[in-house]
Amino acid sequence: MSLHVLEKLAATNPDCEIWWDSSPLIYEGWKAAVLKDAPAGKRAEWEAQLTRLFDAETAARDGTMGFRGVTTNPPLSLQAIQADPAFWADEIRRIGSTRNADDVEDIYWAVYLDVVRRGAAMIRRVFDTSGGKYGYVSGQVDPRFVTDKTRMLEQGLQLAEIAPNVMVKIPGSKEGYEVIEELTAHGISTNNTTSFTVPQYIACMDAVSRGLERARATGVDLSKWRSVITHMSSRLGNVGDLKAQADARGISLSPEEILLGEMAVLKRAYRYGKERNHPSKMLQCSMRVQDEGEGGKASSGHIALIAGGDFVYTCPPGYITQLMRAEDRLPDFDPTAIDTDASPELIEKLLRIPYFRQAYEFDGMKPEEFSRFGAFAATAAEFAAATRKTVDFVAQSVETLHRRVA
Repeated sequence: MSLHVLEKLAATNPDCEIWWDSSPLIYEGWKAAVLKDAPAGKRAEWEAQLTRLFDAETAARDGTMGFRGVTTNPPLSLQAIQADPAFWADEIRRIGSTRNADDVEDIYWAVYLDVVRRGAAMIRRVFDTSGGKYGYVSGQVDPRFVTDKTRMLEQGLQLAEIAPNVMVKIPGSKEGYEVIEELTAHGISTNNTTSFTVPQYIACMDAVSRGLERARATGVDLSKWRSVITHMSSRLGNVGDLKAQADARGISLSPEEILLGEMAVLKRAYRYGKERNHPSKMLQCSMRVQDEGEGGKASSGHIALIAGGDFVYTCPPGYITQLMRAEDRLPDFDPTAIDTDASPELIEKLLRIPYFRQAYEFDGMKPEEFSRFGAFAATAAEFAAATRKTVDFVAQSVETLHRRVA
């Protein structure tokens, strides 16, 4: 049996988890597209690998799958809708016929909850079979309200009501961490998203600890509770202010140095949590493959540099496809990579950049600054734009309903 690249990564630590970073609803369509374009000599091998990672029938029947969980966000939920627009247009019209058809935002939220509900149902048996350890689907509160505590808490509670295997994604803003504490106090599993920096990760761990203390004091059942903290790795180095601030100070940064800086932030947070035996688990996302093409070298430092660690890796379809196309040119994973640090000289160089100091130093930012951090602001704006597109898709479908009624 030939192992998938991600199965090889998981083998570097028995507690490592590989998650699917998209709705389970699109997996079969994506799998078919990958196999259609697979090299002839690899098609059967790839089909077996992708079936081991996720097969809806096996998950529903036996409660097993290679993926240990699923993450979604507004752009990924939009992909699920776009993958079957006719079905979802009809579904939106059905939902719209039972609600106030003039309230598009209300219908949108009901549709989003439906996307999460369907995904959670597909892998619910995995959750039940594992005793609540695996089989979660993350559902995210509306990214247009990243500093609205009341709105986020209301939506978080609604998401949690869908099914016990729904994990609520909350942004890494000051208000977001207040919501994480509240949800944790209710025994609700959370995923801290739009998070990039050590100060955010510490704030999340502190919020979780306070919430757990409150939950235990009131006798809340925590036997099926989990917490993950997302490091949006390549977004830290590439969509924020790192490059601009480096250029303004005459500091030249290579892609490798940026990558090592991103991983230094993650490793610092990971060790902080491990030293304190904190129950939250670090989740690595937003990975990239560096590929020189046929005959050239390939690598993915976002996973290779932390191999051997006890991480969750959530992998979107495109990233998995890139790994598979480059699999024969990727170096073997070093299970001791997690213990290797960037050089002191590089860290000293990076610390000359205010943006990196904010991300790396334990006191680099105050909580009220989290939502203004460059990578946070850029990512939240991107997610909000995807949400608006989904709302407009809903509006168009509702308009069709109005015309039919008329």
